[in-house]
Amino acid sequence: MLYYLFQFLDAHDLFPGAGLFQYLSFRAALAVVLSLIVSVGTGGYIIRRLRRLQVGETVRDLGLAGQKQKEGTPTMGGIIIILAILVPAVLFAQLDNVYVVMMIVATVWMGIIGFRDDYLKVVKKDKAGLSARAKVAGQIGLGLIVAITMLVSEDVVVRYDLEEAQDAGYEIVRTVTSRDADGQDVEYAHVKRTLTTVPFLKGNELDYGRVLGFLGDNADELAWLIFVPLVVVVVTAVSNAANLTDGIDGLAAGVSAIIGVTLLVFAYVSGNSVASEYLGIMFLPQTGELVVFAACLVGACLGFLWYNGFPAQVFMGDTGSLTLGGIIAALAIALRKEILIPLMCGIFLIENLSVVIQVSYFKYTKRKYGEGRRVFLMSPLHHHYQRKGIHESKIVIRFWLVAILFAVLSVVTLKVR
Repeated sequence: MLYYLFQFLDAHDLFPGAGLFQYLSFRAALAVVLSLIVSVGTGGYIIRRLRRLQVGETVRDLGLAGQKQKEGTPTMGGIIIILAILVPAVLFAQLDNVYVVMMIVATVWMGIIGFRDDYLKVVKKDKAGLSARAKVAGQIGLGLIVAITMLVSEDVVVRYDLEEAQDAGYEIVRTVTSRDADGQDVEYAHVKRTLTTVPFLKGNELDYGRVLGFLGDNADELAWLIFVPLVVVVVTAVSNAANLTDGIDGLAAGVSAIIGVTLLVFAYVSGNSVASEYLGIMFLPQTGELVVFAACLVGACLGFLWYNGFPAQVFMGDTGSLTLGGIIAALAIALRKEILIPLMCGIFLIENLSVVIQVSYFKYTKRKYGEGRRVFLMSPLHHHYQRKGIHESKIVIRFWLVAILFAVLSVVTLKVR
């Protein structure tokens, strides 16, 4: 909202320096600062309120060091994260931008699902919480919202050279004139294509329509047959993986902040015509505004660590973890980086795989030998290291370092092909 106010003030020379609000970098910096202030400023009040309402975590005794001391720690702290994302996003982002609207919807949507699950568990004392079927239905719903927005909205386009787009027969939504790196006016086409990025490969673009090339001329029109199920799977998988990662103090919030920085970099270069041309990547008009939203995500996660770092004063609960996973998935899809998720969200993937491997191996050995055997001392993986006697603070820091490594490798894909 402030973006439009300062745009008006600048247009009428009513406030010196109002033009600063036109710069993404300035608004992103303000978004980080405000999200930190909101999370830290409201966190104390929300935690006290949760304590008064006796919204505390019920801890199952799994034999882990320091586990029972966490009994009664307030949960549903994801409310802090959601507030710290939405408040600066509404104030500093362009609210008529289709990507920003989609991200706000994703945040609220997953926040409601997570809140409902936590509410049933800690307030209604229903240990099962929201049924798995209802939770997956909510995740599928968000996947459909994201997929349909990407397919239908005429603001979700890729920029191409006009002649190239015409020769290839692409669906041209509009044409625009812009200056290239040499200062020459060049006419470009904004086209609708179900493109994504394939990391580490030269000419690293994949059109889902081309995968169905055997269908002939109808391939492009039927690209949704691949795109929609893929988006649903990505949203469901990432939100569940973030939920599994939220097992020890500060882990999910810290890893999400690192992933958020990575997505911020991708949003900046993908939404900047000069940077995208230099790097030889897709220029995605209007995605630059996602820099502001990603900045809100990073600031909210870092601010939440003020209270969630060991020893945690509050847990994010499903309200936070499902929301963070949904946001990360939606951002990656909007930036055409969904295939990069296994690398970018490497910690989430490892945590998820550790559970799959543990359960699968246990069932297999029980059928074969009559008793179940385990690969890890406990899953998810962070509990395995706890069982080995490593303090959870050290586990979290090491996982953060690995997440930074994955983040660097993800950014490197912009140039290494």
